[in-house]
Amino acid sequence: MDNKADIREFLASRRARITPEQAGLPDFGGSRRVAGLRRAEVAMLAGVSPDYYTRLERGNLSGVSDSVLDALSRALRLDEAERSHLYDLARAATGKPRVRRRPAKQVRPGTRHLLDAMTDAPALVRNGRLDVLAANRLAEALYSPAFTTAHRPVNLARFCFLDPAAERFYPHWEASADTTVALLRTEAGRDPYDRDLSDLVGELATRSDEFRVRWGAHDVRLHQHGVKSFQHPVVGRLDLGFEALPMPADPGLTLTAYSAEPGTPAADGLRLLASWAASTEVKQTDSA
Repeated sequence: MDNKADIREFLASRRARITPEQAGLPDFGGSRRVAGLRRAEVAMLAGVSPDYYTRLERGNLSGVSDSVLDALSRALRLDEAERSHLYDLARAATGKPRVRRRPAKQVRPGTRHLLDAMTDAPALVRNGRLDVLAANRLAEALYSPAFTTAHRPVNLARFCFLDPAAERFYPHWEASADTTVALLRTEAGRDPYDRDLSDLVGELATRSDEFRVRWGAHDVRLHQHGVKSFQHPVVGRLDLGFEALPMPADPGLTLTAYSAEPGTPAADGLRLLASWAASTEVKQTDSA
C-alpha cells in the first residue's frame, strides 16, 4: 500500500497550523504565500536540510530514523496522538506496519460475561472501525437510537453521519463528529491494510459531505477518558463520564464503560434508563 498521499497531507496540514510567532521564529514582515510555516522553517526547527524535509513531506518516510521523527514531532508541535500517528505512517511507508492480530469479529465468552456483570454501568466493546461487537443491557438502552438498524454489528461512525437521529442523540454533534473521524483516521494509520475500514471510509466519504471534509483535515485523537453527552429519547439529557480501555488479550478491541457522579441528574437518569431497559426486556420476553 502506498501511503504517500496520507503522509504528504498530514505533514502539510500540521505545518499550516503553526505561525512563525508560535514557533519562535522572527517575523520579517511581508506577505507569506503559505499558511503557517514554510518547509524551510520546519527543516530548520527539526535540524534537517530543506531538501531532506521536502522529500519527507512528499511522502518518503521509508527508512526515516526515530530521532528524525522525534525532531519532526517537536518542530510541528505534535500531541501524543499525532506523534503516534506519524510513527504509524512511517512504519507503513517502510512496509512494516505495527504487527497486529486481525481484530476479532466477536467477543470471547469471558468478555460477554464481564459486560453482563456490569449492571450499573453502560459498557460495550468496539473495534477500531467503531463496530459495536458486544454491549450490555444498559449500553444497548443508552444507544437505542443506533440499535434500531437491522444491520449488525452496529457501527457508530455510520450512525453518526448517515442517521438523522444522531443529531438529536448527540447534543454536541459537531464535536462528536470530529471525534468519530479522528478515531477512524487514527485507526487507518495503525492498520492501513484493513479492507473493511477502507470500505467504510469510502462509503462515508461518498455519502456524507460532513465526513469528507473532516477526513481531509487529517486530525487524529486518543479517546481514552472524558465526558460524553447524550440526549436520550426516553430519559433525556445524560452527561456521562467514560473510560475507554484497550483489551490486551484482544488487540484492536476497546472496552468503553460509562458512569455518572453520585447525586447528579445523570445518576438519576441512569437509574431511569436501567428501569426502562428492564421494562422493555420484560415486554419483549412476554411477546416472544
